Amino acid sequence: MSSVLISHPTKIVNGTVNLPASKSIANRLLLMKAVAGFKDLEIHNLSNARDTQILKGILDNIDTNKTIDVHDAGTVMRFLTAYLSCLEGEWILTGTERMQQRPIGALVNVLRNLGAEIEYLNTENYPPLKINGKKLKGGKIDVDGSISSQFISALLLISPLFTEPLELHIKNELVSTPYVAMTLKLMQQWGANYIWKENIISVENKPYKKPSKKVFVESDWSAASYFYSILSLAKEGKITMPYLFKNSLQGDSVCAELYNDLGISTEFTNEGVILKRTNHITNKFEYNFLNCPDIAQTLAVSCAAKNMETNLQGLQTLSIKETDRIFAIKTELEKFGIEVLTTKDSIQINSKFKIQNLKIETYKDHRMAMSFAQLALCCNKIEIENPAAVEKSFPHFWKELEKIGFILQYK
Repeated sequence: MSSVLISHPTKIVNGTVNLPASKSIANRLLLMKAVAGFKDLEIHNLSNARDTQILKGILDNIDTNKTIDVHDAGTVMRFLTAYLSCLEGEWILTGTERMQQRPIGALVNVLRNLGAEIEYLNTENYPPLKINGKKLKGGKIDVDGSISSQFISALLLISPLFTEPLELHIKNELVSTPYVAMTLKLMQQWGANYIWKENIISVENKPYKKPSKKVFVESDWSAASYFYSILSLAKEGKITMPYLFKNSLQGDSVCAELYNDLGISTEFTNEGVILKRTNHITNKFEYNFLNCPDIAQTLAVSCAAKNMETNLQGLQTLSIKETDRIFAIKTELEKFGIEVLTTKDSIQINSKFKIQNLKIETYKDHRMAMSFAQLALCCNKIEIENPAAVEKSFPHFWKELEKIGFILQYK
């Protein structure tokens, strides 16, 4: 199937949506499990997202596969670059053509300074990599916080394997801070001791302890954002989503607060959340997404469709994602007659949304597909190219749309 035609006859959405588990949490737990050697530890409600399943498959067969293909999974590339560097053996780490265009030099440089032996097989600073794994020393090291928080998380997660305590000195402004906080809190649950003071994170080099409680992965707040958007554009309705919690480790849980201004209230229950429509809608939306870049696309489309004056900041990491997301958002929104002004870290939307039945290019980016699907509630129909892209993070996304009244026609 090359595309899917989406419509919603009633524009009324009611029902329970089953979200995927958080792949951010799942991927961290999988790497911690591998670092600790807890082969018999069960992680409950593990994400079925392709990225997580790729990481699980690789770690389950790490002793037999010396050439490892992460496909388009950026988190997996970064986490494994760190992990394989301190795992005895020789490895080739590669990925898709797009993955080989995503820079990893900043992480490689830090690992080399810790004693790692890593070579670039094609282009300097980019995968594929040849890694000769061995014991790494740890110690005091500088790392640039402005490129990707995943570089920092990767170093933290493997720190129990170092011969000395790790002391990270973060240079420049740290992007996606909640993801680093998530990493540290998960590590702490497994017995790690750390101190985070201003721009310095210190972690003892002691082994993880096997958790005494059931290891359960909560639902994914990034995935939830699409249904906040859907309800905000619907005529009326109510959506229930299990396993989302108020005191979440996920930075994207801020979407509950952000959608207050787009007419959606969130009721937290013991089981999850209930979303309802309200009359509270602002004319202007401004927010800095430095700590939650994965929901920026969703908000951009929502605000454009609601004809809100919009100013999105803190988007500097979007250009090195699955596609250049700033370019992709601008290009697709302009199809609806919207004036979109962009810089390397911002998007501004000012003009009115023109209702049209159009085909949306997704650039092989799962979040482009899911962010723009909501426009079926504004137009008679919307066509999404390459619907299979959602398998990366939310394989059953289209089925969940059908449950709340969307009609899908695959082409």
